[in-house]
Amino acid sequence: LVIKTYFKKDEWFGNIRGDILSGLVVALALIPEAIAFSIIAGVDPKIGLYASFCIAVVISFFGGRPGMISAATGAMALLMVTLVKDYGLQYLLAATLLTGVFQIIAGYLQLGRFMSFVPRAVVIGFVNALAILIFMAQLPELINVTWHVYALTIVGLGIIYLFPYIPKIGKILPSPLVTIITLTLIVYFFGIDIRNVGDMGQLPDTLPIFLFPDIPLNLETLLIILPYSLSLAVVGLLESLMTATIVDEMTDTNSDKNRECKGQGVANIASGLMGGMAGCAMIGQSVINIKSGGRGRLSTFLAGFLLLIMVVFLSDIISIIPMAALVAVMIMVSIGTFNWGSFKDLKTLPLSTNIVMLSTVAVTVYTHNLAFGVFTGVLLASLFFANKISHFMYSEIFYNVNRTIKTYKIVGQVFFNSADKFYKTFDFKENIDKVIIDLTRAHFWDVSAVYALDKSVLKLRKEGKEVEIIGQNEASSTIIDRFGIHDKPEEIDRIMGGH
Repeated sequence: LVIKTYFKKDEWFGNIRGDILSGLVVALALIPEAIAFSIIAGVDPKIGLYASFCIAVVISFFGGRPGMISAATGAMALLMVTLVKDYGLQYLLAATLLTGVFQIIAGYLQLGRFMSFVPRAVVIGFVNALAILIFMAQLPELINVTWHVYALTIVGLGIIYLFPYIPKIGKILPSPLVTIITLTLIVYFFGIDIRNVGDMGQLPDTLPIFLFPDIPLNLETLLIILPYSLSLAVVGLLESLMTATIVDEMTDTNSDKNRECKGQGVANIASGLMGGMAGCAMIGQSVINIKSGGRGRLSTFLAGFLLLIMVVFLSDIISIIPMAALVAVMIMVSIGTFNWGSFKDLKTLPLSTNIVMLSTVAVTVYTHNLAFGVFTGVLLASLFFANKISHFMYSEIFYNVNRTIKTYKIVGQVFFNSADKFYKTFDFKENIDKVIIDLTRAHFWDVSAVYALDKSVLKLRKEGKEVEIIGQNEASSTIIDRFGIHDKPEEIDRIMGGH
């Protein structure tokens, strides 16, 4: 049963040629990124490379989204900086293991289902912010360089976008792979002296080995790594689940978000035990994979496996790949990732939706932290939603023939944002004998709503009116009975005293 769950034949071998070629492209693109993210985190380049190998290979078996690439990422590297600086590499490896444990727990708690709370505007904002960050990450390679770099980058982009139009062969080979090979050959044979992969950092010459972090196993260690592990787990899952949602849309397929949470956890534990840092899904590399024809788990597996083979055994060849070739590929990713239709949508979508999208982009780009951007977007979307729903609460008023009994028929949702409006519905000074509050078409959601009801009923009684509440549905009745005090005499004196 376990083998059937984790080794579905069509997910592995349903697209062999496309997965092999795309896996090769992704492996080549991963190398400089893994080195760059290691430098950001303040560790040796091999830490990021080993992590990318371990995570990609393990997630290909345990992940919930075939064709998605996971490896060492910039978002995670930024969270490790102070831990590495203050405590060193061994504590980072321990934090990576604990991160994996938290992510597995999240998977079993089925936290993946909370992705349904992320509005479309936040997803678009997240995608656009990532596209901008991917492009910004290429700028250091395009500043203070010779004209050769610009020329090669333009040639690379030309190959990427024009090669697919060549009959037959254009459909067989992924254009990013052709770009990398072509520009490497040009630089090698013409002897052009520009930055290459070898200049990014020393490539490892040994395979990773199993090792347990060399740290004291006590409460003090746990308290040191706990906040970092929690942050890494949250950011890793957030980026992975958002990326899975985007890949779902690109491929018109579904993924298992809870399995993805557990898979990320297993992959990070494997990375920590092999001397690698924590990682997560990468939207940039996933886009490269999909656009290069990758669809199955084989593409993710080969991306990790070929990366290790190339950096350990083919480092002489890999080190001469010009950074201009990889910059061209990443600019293609940036252009392909950005949702260009969102510009047109700004004119037609509601202002609140645009504010949510733009805020997500602004916060993500400013902080370089995807979690902050997504949390900001979700928070704003929630506030706008609460405000919108509160406008749908209103009352209809009826009198009996003698105008001695007044009925307030409440319609809509009563909760924290509409509770004050509910209270202001009542005319407390009007000269009538009885007030009927009809809740047949209303729903009470929270304690704020119950408090507003209590406050209204007690004030009406204080003004000498008889009050009757009718028509509550079962859910409203439960929350009113549990938290309401207007029919509990022992509580009334305390509340009235408080007013």
